[in-house]
Amino acid sequence: MGQQRQTNVRPFFTGQKILIVYLSRTHNTKAVAELIHQNVGGTIVALELERPYPADYDETVQQVARENETGYLPPLKTEIDRIEQYEVVFLGFPTWGMQLPPPVKSFLRQHDFAGKTVVPFNTNAGYGVGSSFQTVRDQCPRSTVLEGFTTRGGVERDGQGLVITGVRASEVQADLESWLRRTSPVASRSGVSR
Repeated sequence: MGQQRQTNVRPFFTGQKILIVYLSRTHNTKAVAELIHQNVGGTIVALELERPYPADYDETVQQVARENETGYLPPLKTEIDRIEQYEVVFLGFPTWGMQLPPPVKSFLRQHDFAGKTVVPFNTNAGYGVGSSFQTVRDQCPRSTVLEGFTTRGGVERDGQGLVITGVRASEVQADLESWLRRTSPVASRSGVSR
């Protein structure tokens, strides 16, 4: 089961039960998830697979390509305690092959998000989100899917892992706060400056 942490700090999305779920290979998406957690509070959970991907980048790329071609959804080790209690689900992931990673598709398939607000966030190697945000919308047809957040992370194939630290983390934090002001229904209704 994935580690779950809770906090109650919520300048945005006030009064709502919040879950932050993320998949992170190089820890950049994890860094963004933690920054979101600092801003909205709630419960934060890392998605873990029953059988983790290979440590070797090229082997993982090949495995993910096969999974995408066949539609295979890898089983998850992570279980969310009483997911029905959450009103807002922040869903974080890297872009893999310009698509939503198969483990995130597994997570979306395992749970009913009807009536929930789903807020995607993404890290990528500079090529953008690809079809990933659209796939989240397609997989959550009875949910309100808000504008997603995306930022550049590392370029693992070039040996660049965690980059969202120090000054870069401060830049991402500023971008996140701006995005949350635009995205949060509470901030929009309360007239919080944009």
